[in-house]
Amino acid sequence: SDLTWYLWYYIKAFYNQTMVARNGTGLDDKTLTLFYSVTVSVFAIGGMVGSLMVGILVTRFGRKGTLVRITCLVFIGGAFMGFSRSFGSPEMIIVGRFITGVHSGISLSVVPMYLGEIAPKNLRGFLGLVPSIFICVGVFIAQILGLHELLGKEEHWPLFLSLVVIPTMFQLMLLPWFPESPRYLLIEKRNVHATITALKWYRSKVNIQAEIEEMQEEQRSMSSVQTVSVIGLLKDRSVRWQVITIVVVNIGMQLSGIDAIWFYTNAIFENAGIPVPQIQYTTVGTGAIEVIAGCVGCFTIERLGRRPLMIGGFTFMGICCAGITLSLMFQSHYISVACVVGIIAGFCIGPAGVPFLITAELFKQSHRPAAYTVAGCLNWLSNFTIGFVFPFLQMSAGAYCYLVFFGVCTAVAAYVFFIVPETKNKTFVEISQMFAARNGMLEEESSELGVFNSLKLAKMNGYGAVDLEYDVIENKK
Repeated sequence: SDLTWYLWYYIKAFYNQTMVARNGTGLDDKTLTLFYSVTVSVFAIGGMVGSLMVGILVTRFGRKGTLVRITCLVFIGGAFMGFSRSFGSPEMIIVGRFITGVHSGISLSVVPMYLGEIAPKNLRGFLGLVPSIFICVGVFIAQILGLHELLGKEEHWPLFLSLVVIPTMFQLMLLPWFPESPRYLLIEKRNVHATITALKWYRSKVNIQAEIEEMQEEQRSMSSVQTVSVIGLLKDRSVRWQVITIVVVNIGMQLSGIDAIWFYTNAIFENAGIPVPQIQYTTVGTGAIEVIAGCVGCFTIERLGRRPLMIGGFTFMGICCAGITLSLMFQSHYISVACVVGIIAGFCIGPAGVPFLITAELFKQSHRPAAYTVAGCLNWLSNFTIGFVFPFLQMSAGAYCYLVFFGVCTAVAAYVFFIVPETKNKTFVEISQMFAARNGMLEEESSELGVFNSLKLAKMNGYGAVDLEYDVIENKK
């Protein structure tokens, strides 16, 4: 969905030409702007719809099975957009973007869930941030292909829009050969043989017995292996603070101002005195910074942990948002350019990917699909909201509008600092127990365990294994 401004100009011109051919008159500026706004925002609407489907799909088809089945959406959406000019139909572009948005809404929840469940705990952070790196790489490639020397020409925009089918073709050829999530196979399907086969495929040189025991312990610790609904998740006070956490970080991720910065990057660069023909190359440079920052976060998360990347990323973004306000007040355009680059880098280091990762880590198997449904829906809804609200906010508050984003970033960083524990190298059972005291569930969990007075979890081989030591108490009833 990352198009250069002149490609959008060509698409708007196509809308106007089509209406002239249909009705004999073109669109006025207000109607043309409405078409443009719908075309841009319908992608986020599709993403929100897709996120609402995640829980049902992953429960019925599994993690890998869902990803394989939804590839058809990309081919359908790409065909709608690619043939829109041939059929003279602006509506096909809108429908195509909605369908690809649905696919993105599902994928952005299921891919981190799948990677989080197949990863050993000492690599879960690294693999959890890999999707954000590939998103940055995809944006960077789109910016390069969108250059005027390549596909950034009027005759090429339908081809550019339909390029989404190419990476999907590779996924469809490769992903079916990968095993399903072992945790899904054991905890939800209770298929021990398939679980062992999948784990041996993923851990060819590692003893998998300890990891199977850890998954079985997670299964025993749950009151039910049935997948919890969204309503059930919101009512379950045993995961109250986990739910609050994913609400805060996912809303904060979008309301941090990153979408407003991306949308107005060209205007900021132009105000800084960069010649208009050169802005496209400057934008490609910001894409390269996104990739580098994403790699920094990905390769340091297992050393630094989740909390430092989240706190540092949001704090740095907040400082840069305040810096943009000061630069606009004092007309220091080069400082505003530096702050734009800083916001993008700070976002890609942590806030871009960690919220999806910790959504997988904070919940057990039974609650995870519903948690991703809530997180994804809030994420896309916030994305849609900021796209519509920011222009009005900018008109009413002027340079001070970025102070709103400063406040959001500071608040989220403070919440993570005071509330969210570090989950690095922790099993899913351990993470749930870390929240038990805050949720007020320690006494209830002890009574449910019956004859177990304490449950001590010790590190073993770093691959999700746990050493269980029970102190048996006398039954006084």
